[in-house]
Order: sequence, then structure tokens, then C-alpha cells
Amino acid sequence: MNKYRFIFFLAMQLCLLQVFSQGFGRRELINDNWFFYLGDGKYLGAEYFDHSQWRKLDLPHDWSVEAVASPDLSSCTGYLPGGIGWYRKDLDIPANEKGKRVYIYFEGVYNNSEVFINGKWIGKRPNGYVSFMYDLTPYIHYGGKNVLAVRVDHSQDADSRWYTGSGIYRDVYLVYAAPVHINQWGVSYSAEVKKNSADLIIQTEINNATALSSKVQIIHEVYSPDKKKVAGDISVCHALPDKVTTTESRIAIPSPELWSLDIPHLYTIYTRVLQNGKVLDETRTMAGIRTLTFDSNKGFALNGKSMKIKGVCVHHDAGCLGAAVPKEVWRRRLMQLKAIGCNAIRMSHNPQATCVYELCDELGLLVKDEAFDEWEYPKKKWIAGWNKGKPGFEGSASYFREWSKRDLSDMVRRDRNHPSVIMWSIGNEVDYPNDPYSHPILDKEGIGQQHVKGYQKNQPRAERLGDIAKELVAEVKKYDLSRPVTAALAGAVMSNETDYPGVLDIVGYNYTEQRYKLDHEKYPRRILYGSETRHDLNAWKAVRDNEYILGQFIWTGFDYLGEAGPWPSRGFTTGMIDLAGNIKPNGYFRRALWADAPTIYIGTYKNNENKKKLLTNAPAVWNYEQGELVRVVAYTNCEEAELYLNGGLVGEKRKYDDQTAIIYWDIPYIAGTLEVVGYKEGKAVTKEMIRTSGRPYAIKATLDKDNHIQEKECIHLMIHIVDENGIPVVLADNQITCHMEGPAKLLGLESGDNNVADNYRDNRQRCKNGTLLGYIQTISKGKVNIKLTSPLLQSYNIDFEIE
Repeated sequence: MNKYRFIFFLAMQLCLLQVFSQGFGRRELINDNWFFYLGDGKYLGAEYFDHSQWRKLDLPHDWSVEAVASPDLSSCTGYLPGGIGWYRKDLDIPANEKGKRVYIYFEGVYNNSEVFINGKWIGKRPNGYVSFMYDLTPYIHYGGKNVLAVRVDHSQDADSRWYTGSGIYRDVYLVYAAPVHINQWGVSYSAEVKKNSADLIIQTEINNATALSSKVQIIHEVYSPDKKKVAGDISVCHALPDKVTTTESRIAIPSPELWSLDIPHLYTIYTRVLQNGKVLDETRTMAGIRTLTFDSNKGFALNGKSMKIKGVCVHHDAGCLGAAVPKEVWRRRLMQLKAIGCNAIRMSHNPQATCVYELCDELGLLVKDEAFDEWEYPKKKWIAGWNKGKPGFEGSASYFREWSKRDLSDMVRRDRNHPSVIMWSIGNEVDYPNDPYSHPILDKEGIGQQHVKGYQKNQPRAERLGDIAKELVAEVKKYDLSRPVTAALAGAVMSNETDYPGVLDIVGYNYTEQRYKLDHEKYPRRILYGSETRHDLNAWKAVRDNEYILGQFIWTGFDYLGEAGPWPSRGFTTGMIDLAGNIKPNGYFRRALWADAPTIYIGTYKNNENKKKLLTNAPAVWNYEQGELVRVVAYTNCEEAELYLNGGLVGEKRKYDDQTAIIYWDIPYIAGTLEVVGYKEGKAVTKEMIRTSGRPYAIKATLDKDNHIQEKECIHLMIHIVDENGIPVVLADNQITCHMEGPAKLLGLESGDNNVADNYRDNRQRCKNGTLLGYIQTISKGKVNIKLTSPLLQSYNIDFEIE
């Protein structure tokens, strides 16, 4: 085995279906019937404060995205406000629960949250992305009313380079547990994968919240993907008083079905904790078995099969929904990414909601989990537009020294049991030259900077990066040795002068493909990949054509809020998919580079606009002036393609050009149907067409789900403008109004436009490219009618029933 090779075996990774990804007691989702006040004041956390006049709402909730954007606010977070807000909720804790521990678990609160129960302050958590829990037991009124209050302080609203949202924007659970129970995130797995079996090494942490030692049995039962029991184990734990005691079991799994991208097999593990034959705690775990290999010369392999990581970076917002994004929305988004050939997601640049990891487990997507965008000193936060004017310096650096290790360990402990997670990242671009760290090498090496060039002796020295990285890497390895620790380097030239890259297991480079070959030769033990890259073809070729490069994560998968340009810009638009869920032309171009199955896309633009350049963002439009010369491009992975207009051949068969990855023809415009056909080994294997449309005539719409619609479910309403013949009018921008009756509500109408001054939360919005996306939240059982209207267009009705 190559001595520079890192092989990480990971098996039986989990996506627990019980409490917050790791079993422990009985959980109760308490998202309903909260009271909210935007503002601050005295005694708002007091037990007997009257909150009945506050706004009543359900969680998850993001107050920033509900607000009106203003040019007086900061571009970095999309010109939307932060502020201070309070949440309160009445809790009835049954009398028969007395004797049990009662906990409150938050998946995410942005940010600087403080929690009170019955007027007692019980804790603060600055980080707005991590999940956390408090023990409420000492303050509970069993059999009576309890009041939970949460103060959220996002008054430093320009504290990030992108949109964060504000409030309790993820799920909240109340948890009841016996005094002896499975600890929070207290079940973890590693494995020794053999030729025809896998030995699972299972660690179970038992929390004994009593003053006496306790002897308990721990039973694990493993069921195959087809629900047959395949293995089990019984062990004994002597749980020490007022401590967490860890036990270890080894279980052999015969002929394991491996979790893979094509077939993400998931086993089920049932775990029970018993005392004197009585069940104290139990959990059900979905698990995947697989191996990971990272090699400095051979790249990445999953289950021994070499492959390239074809990844994208994603932020946690979804346009008009802000940071409160339902699981159904994430499912649709991830399926779209997988459809264009993506196989990996980078959580940019903080841990995301648990449901996102669960979906990646289920769908077969790799995950790079990331903890921080800045360390002990703040980065620039742009106020008047991305890289414009004078920056601000608010941010998470203010609490990094005190909280970083706990935040990092909580991320690892929460997410370590997902088979989708393949690496831990301790930082993104914390080494950006002169933002804030500097080094004398910057006087010698040319590194392009927007505002500051050369060594800045009054700024923090870059050597500090290595010191911090050592501490963070050690913290990760306390809780998981099965995956590599990485970071995304923005200034490899500078970081190479420090210990920073050397303490990482694998090293990510942001936008520096030109250094791959140089640094591979200079540091032969270094395992390299593109942790953040542009969309351009050369960035992909640097991965494709170099076996030692693991893969790439493109910036970005979706458009996102924040990092906006000057007012009224809403956010960053480098995504392959826009905020309305439409795959852009560059997304189809990427599909042609990444997908395995035959694929082809047809786009057009005026030839006189770009006579030489072949564009990767050509829209699928066939509406021009008669006789006008038009360039038609095909994005395909086929060997050849030819072009037909109204059934006649107008573009001879042309071969795929690896220099551009584009096949093209220049033809005069004639209205009708334009069709491109792709060939492999001389056979037609795929085709795509676009048609000339007439004027906007009618509204058409579909739901992504037309039966078995459940309460409290988010469904997508896809709206299109068509002409008199039913052909989509891609150039239409009509304003649509959505009228709704029944037990459902409209969360917003998303056009994907980048104008932050628009209101995307009401029932009226202009289409963009002839489409609009509506988010419908179901409430209770009953019939729902949606009517879509627009001046001069035929309206459209949809009826559905909530079961």
C-alpha cells in the first residue's frame, strides 16, 4: 500500500429516525403554536409575562425574509434586516412524566440564542447553525403549565458574507427520557469491511442522571434493506452515577449490501436499553455500509471503485423561503442536482439541517460537512455591494475562541452517522491573503487581491493558521477517525509557508487549479481536490485529466441570497439552478460534462453578438427576426450531433469538440421546430427540441404531488405561460396572482429574479422566463382550490385534497 495513501473505512453510518439523528428518549415535535415578538424589552423571559397579544405562528420561522429590504442595510446578507426577537410557548408537561428527564432540543437558531424555562435562564448558544439541547428537568412543573421563552439576538445583521436568516428557523423537539438513557448523539459506528462481511464496532454512550450506579443491557438488532434480521448483539453496561459511560459491541454482518451512489442501501438498526427486563430507551437507525479511499496519486474511491467527486457548494436558504426551508423543498433541489450529474454536496460553510443529510443518505449523494467560514479574526463583510466600498467586520470570530471546539465537536457528533458524509472541513478561506492573515511571501508571490496587495505587517501572521488547525483537527479526531479532515484553502501560496496544510488529511484548493501540478510534485504526500471552483471547462479538465485530483465543488449549485451586488441586487447568481428551481443553461452544460447517460441540450443566441465565443449560457429560445443569423449550440456528451429545422436537415453532423465541449451551427432563423439529435457509435441516442412560441395566451400549472398530500407538507406549484397552441413562452414576464381557498397557505411566489425590492412573500409576482414557482404549505385535512389569474391571460384552476 502506498505509504502516502489515506484509507478511511466507514460503515453502518446512520441517519437516525428518532431524536435528532441519535436515539434518546421519546421526542415530541413542538413547532406549532408559538408566540413571537420582533423587538426587545424587560421581563420577556419571565414566567408570568402575558404574551397573548404577540403574533402567533408555527416554526420553523425566519423573520428576516419576511421583512422589507432596504438600501440602508447590508449587501452581504441581501439588504434584509436582523434585529432582536422573542419566542414564547406554553408547554403542558403531563404529571405521569414526573421522574423522567425533560430536554429541549433546537436544530438551529440564528443566532445568539438564550433559552428560559419558567423564568429561569438555562443557556446561551452564539452559533446560529449548530444543533443544541438543554436539560429542563430541574425547573419543570409536572402536571401544570410551563412557559418556554427564547431570545434571539441578530442585532449584528451584517455578521456573515451571505444570507443567514433570523430566528428559530429549524425544528424544535421536546424530549422525555428515563433517568438512565442513551446520551445525546450517543451511538456511533465504525467498521472493518472484509471481502464477504463487515464487522461493526458500535459505541453506545449511556447517560446515568442518577446518584446510583446502574446495570443495564444494550441490545442491537440489524435488519437488511429488505427488512430481514441479519445480526444482533447483547451487552451489559455498568453505568456510573451522574456520568456518561461508553460501551462497545462488535457485530458481524454477512455479505453486506454496500451504500453507493446508484443504490444507496440502508440497513435498519434497532437499539434498546433494558433494566430488569424493562425498556428504558430505544431507537431506530437507518444505516449504510461503505468504504472510502483517498490517495495522493490515485484520487478517490467509493467501495473500491475509483470516481471523481462532481460536487457543488450550497448555502442554506431557498429564495423567498429564506432559511426556513422544508424537507420537501430540499428533496426536489437535491434530485435536480443529481439529475444534472452532481454526486456531492458541500455544506457552505456551516452545518445544515439534519433533513438535508438524511436526504443525501437516501438519494445517494456525498457530503462535505463544514464548520466555519472564519476563525479568531473576522473577515470583510461587504455593505454596499460585493467587493465594493468599505467593508464591515461583524461576525462569528467574536465567539470563536470560547465556542469553536464545542461547535465543531457538536457538528461531528451530530452528523458522523450519515453514510453520505465523507469528509469534515474545519474552515473555508480562513487563509484568504490579508483577510485577515498576512505573510512576507505575499511580497514575492503574485496573488490577485481586490483591495490589498502585498505583505501587511500589522495584520495577524499566517503562522497562526497552523496552530489553530492542529487544535481543530485533534478535536474532530476525538469523535471520528473514519473520515479525513480537510479545509478549503484560498491562499495556498501563503499557507504553504505554515503548518496549516500539513496537519490536514486532505487539502482543498479554492480557484487555484494552476497549482495542482506544481504542488503535487512539491508535496507528493498531499491529497488534493478543488474545494471551490468556477464553472469553466478548464476547471473541470484540471480534475478530469489528473488522476491524483479527487474532484471539485463548483460555486454554486443554486443561486442564493446575500453576497449581493449594489442595491437592488438580491444575491449571488452563479448557481446552475435559479431560485425558482429552473435549471439554467450552464446547468445543462454541466450535465453534458458530468452525466453518464446520453444527454443533449439545445440553446441559441444571435450570432452577431458573439461571433467567436461559444457560450455556455445559451437559452432554449427559438424566437428571432425572420432570416436573422442565429448560433445554435448543443451541450452534449454524445460523439456527434446534427440539427433539424421543421423536419429538414439544416446542420450537418458534427463531432464533439473536447476543446470547447460544444457543437454548434450558424443558421438563418425560420420559425418552427428546431431539433438536435445526438449520436454514439453512429446511432441516435438522444434528442431535444425547442419551438417558436406565439404571444402569451394562458396560464398552465402543475403540482409536484397530485395525490396522498398530507397535513403540514410543502408542495411545489410550477406555473408556466403558454401561447394559444400550448407552447411555453420563454420570453413571457406576465404578472400572476394566486388566489387560494381551503386549509393551505401560500408561503411565497419565487420568480428567481435578482431584484431584492420585489415582494416574493405575497400572492402576486411577475414571471421570469415564462415560469414561476409557488410554495404551498398544507395545514389540515380538506379540499384546496388554487386559482391563477393574470390580465389578458386565460386563468387556471387546480383542486386537490389534503388527506
